[in-house]
Amino acid sequence: MNTLQSRLLTNLAPWRNAPAWHIALSGGLDSTVLLHLLADLAQQHALPPLSVIHVHHGLQIAADPWPEHCRRLCKALNLPLQVIEVQVQPGASLEQQAREARYTAFEQVLQAGEVLLTAQHREDQAETLLFRLLRGAGLRGLTAIPTHRPLGLGELVRPMLECSRSQLLAYAQAHSLQWIEDPSNTDSRFSRNFLRHQVFPSLALRWPQAAANMARSAVHLSEAQGLLDEVAEQDLSAASAPSDFDWLGLPSLVLEPLRRLSPARQRNALQYWLVACTRLPDSRHWAGWDSLRDAGDDARPIWRLTDGEMHRAVGRLWWLSGSWLQPPGESIAWDDPGRALALPGNGTVHLSGILPQGRYEVRYRQGGEVLEQMPRGARDLKRLLNEWGLPLFARGRLPLLYRDGQLLAAANLPGAGARGWQLHWVPPTNAQRLR
Repeated sequence: MNTLQSRLLTNLAPWRNAPAWHIALSGGLDSTVLLHLLADLAQQHALPPLSVIHVHHGLQIAADPWPEHCRRLCKALNLPLQVIEVQVQPGASLEQQAREARYTAFEQVLQAGEVLLTAQHREDQAETLLFRLLRGAGLRGLTAIPTHRPLGLGELVRPMLECSRSQLLAYAQAHSLQWIEDPSNTDSRFSRNFLRHQVFPSLALRWPQAAANMARSAVHLSEAQGLLDEVAEQDLSAASAPSDFDWLGLPSLVLEPLRRLSPARQRNALQYWLVACTRLPDSRHWAGWDSLRDAGDDARPIWRLTDGEMHRAVGRLWWLSGSWLQPPGESIAWDDPGRALALPGNGTVHLSGILPQGRYEVRYRQGGEVLEQMPRGARDLKRLLNEWGLPLFARGRLPLLYRDGQLLAAANLPGAGARGWQLHWVPPTNAQRLR
């Protein structure tokens, strides 16, 4: 067993019991070497079932033959290949949009517990560190490429981050491997290519170990970030008390414990909390947090971030995204109140209790509604919602049940059903798909 094989087997030991390993194959040098190494190891060791994924972006004519090249390569190694064609959405960064499309495709393939293996190496790590440093990234960004992270239902693993490109090239030449040279990799208009072809060769003339040292620095930074994450977990635990409105299904935190922290610890805790929800704000956008935190009790502050909004209500911070940022639909007829009703963009409702005959519909607040509440009689709905303390951002999408044009019940409001009827609302999900 050669050095690369031994290192690969050691690095993949935690995932030896995974249901399957999927290899991301571009057809280039790095992924071709990873594919060949794993195919060879599978002949010597009991590994999870191997399969291969090639994502075809369709961004350049030169790439059209690549799927067939990958088919020939996988056929020679007797490994199944799945070719996935994706559409890259136009955007400011073609590199980023292609990456998003690629990882979305990978995520759709992975089943529970399965592993995707990619072939990034030491120089990729160093390039990423320098690229993010030049963009002014914070510590979390400077940890660069993680060795593994969750991806969809499975996990993404990069087992060759400790290997140099020269090692991969030597292996490929020793085994007479054939690979694709992507013409776009020489285009220095792309930032990473500029670093790879212009900056790093100059650095290596003066500091031959520059890439190795920078990759090692990324590991040190990752360890430091791990310590900050532990502090964040401790700080967030004090702010994670349950709410009377957990049924809204929204991530939320108690504000006061965070207020008592230093500004740096506040930002650290919120970065840790937000990382699963949105792309994190840069230093210019943290003023939005200060405004949200310090606004008066009668204000309705909102901190708008890339993938959603943070609201403040009833002493808590609330994260809203997806359907929660869109107004609910129009009123909708409920022809069969005995069955649950799907509300466009607003979850579902169902009823408990026996209702008299009539024409039923679900509406939303317009203002001035009056609800008959036994035994208290007619009550202004706004006053009832104030007594209940329902966050303001939820009131406009709270389903209201009408029969023959008369308000009969407000969803989930304690004691708000007339004569024992209760309208139950399951709000829309607040799911994220961030990588």
